[in-house]
Amino acid sequence: MTQKTTPPQPPQARKLMEQVRDALRTKHYSYRTEQTYTDWIKRYILFHHKRHPKDMGETEIRAFIAYLANERKVAASTSNQALSAILFLYRTVLQIEMTLPPDLSNASRPKRLPTVLTHAEALAVISHMRGVTRLMTKILYGSGLRVMECMRLRVKDIDFDNHQIIVRGGKGDDDRVTILPDSIVPEIKQMLLDVKALHQKDLAEGYGKTVIPNALDAKYTNATKEWIWQFIFPASQRSLDPLSLPSPAGRGAGGEVRRHHLDETVLQKAIRQAAKAAGIDKQVSPHTFRHSFATHLLQNGYDIRTVQELLGHKDVKTTMIYTHVLQRGAGAVRSPLDD
Repeated sequence: MTQKTTPPQPPQARKLMEQVRDALRTKHYSYRTEQTYTDWIKRYILFHHKRHPKDMGETEIRAFIAYLANERKVAASTSNQALSAILFLYRTVLQIEMTLPPDLSNASRPKRLPTVLTHAEALAVISHMRGVTRLMTKILYGSGLRVMECMRLRVKDIDFDNHQIIVRGGKGDDDRVTILPDSIVPEIKQMLLDVKALHQKDLAEGYGKTVIPNALDAKYTNATKEWIWQFIFPASQRSLDPLSLPSPAGRGAGGEVRRHHLDETVLQKAIRQAAKAAGIDKQVSPHTFRHSFATHLLQNGYDIRTVQELLGHKDVKTTMIYTHVLQRGAGAVRSPLDD
């Protein structure tokens, strides 16, 4: 009697959002971008009553973007972000080429002059801060870092000998070098001693791993525990790394408890409170200190190309916005009322 064999079953089709996450991780998008893109794609699908995206196209995309602009009143940058997520879904995940008309694909951003603090105002805000957030704000103002660039600083990124900070994987995933202010060197060295003690405690308790980029933990198995890879501003608590969970895309082999960096909202809240305490009547955020860094360098006579490199701008036109700040008001034009 011939025994019947069960034919092999085809692999179960993965759900759409799982496919989206796999595609994002295969292309090494950051976890923050993964969260943003999946959120916009979900909103797009829900807006059209859970229709599958493959059954929709330009008309539905246009309707969703119009809804964001007209009903939700979102900024042009937010609208462009939503559109980028939807186009990623079609072009990369569903393999459907989507060509959109210029009026939809390029929402123009209004030109805004940045809020800039005077040197005295910047120091006044910092004087009302304490601890880790005070040091971080000094780095923002003294080195011109973006808030997440500061959050993601690791031990190996501080070059004391050459008085510089190496910014790894900044905007556009580019590296750059910027200033390490001499005045904060003792504070950073003390911070590193505190972080090292915390890291050694984690190791003693069977942990000690951190998050490292681009799946380097698969290539260098011990790198996640090495001192040089630890964040300078670590989170107060260990947590499960979402990117270490099993994924067919190949990032991670299992759920890992690791120590991530501090959440940026901690710094944002501390700066708002300090600005209020200092009596600064301006809308102050972490990015305000980056704007102030650039403006004050130009005021001190540094070449705009030098400032461009320190900020990591690809186009000098982006840096030139600070020259407009310098040319406003009594610093450049005398009012006829004063004649």
